[in-house]
Amino acid sequence: MGRIDYLHDPDAPPANSVVPSVVAFVQNDAGQVLVIQRSDNGRWALPGGGHDVGESISDTVVREVWEETGIKAEVVDVSGLYTDPGHVMQYDDGEVRQQFSICFRARPVGGELRTSSETTQVRWVAPSDLATLDVHPTMRLRIEHAMDRTRTAPYIG
Repeated sequence: MGRIDYLHDPDAPPANSVVPSVVAFVQNDAGQVLVIQRSDNGRWALPGGGHDVGESISDTVVREVWEETGIKAEVVDVSGLYTDPGHVMQYDDGEVRQQFSICFRARPVGGELRTSSETTQVRWVAPSDLATLDVHPTMRLRIEHAMDRTRTAPYIG
């Protein structure tokens, strides 16, 4: 299924759904960040996905990281909440989703890198190399906020 992201685009279709979702900023002991190349749009991103009925939001983080990357993760804290109504994602099935994303910091506790149906590549990347990847501006903002450990409260916006 394909996906097109619109950010403050007057030609964007109107949203018809909101789905709570998570993204995980997973950083290993060497300081590298876990990133995926999405199979739906080819862009690089943090692993994540939609919250399912019957699970806690931290369980969603652990499940999505595992499903998309093969890495077992443990949630550390929250770095931001993202609800900009000007950011919508249009899917091939007609869904146009307004973003509602919570970014969590997490650490790896096991597993081995592998791809999934949602990922074409999975890598550990040095923070200095993140700028060379094709990352959507909204995802780049999440990464920047998660890397800034000097802030005392999560970003809310």
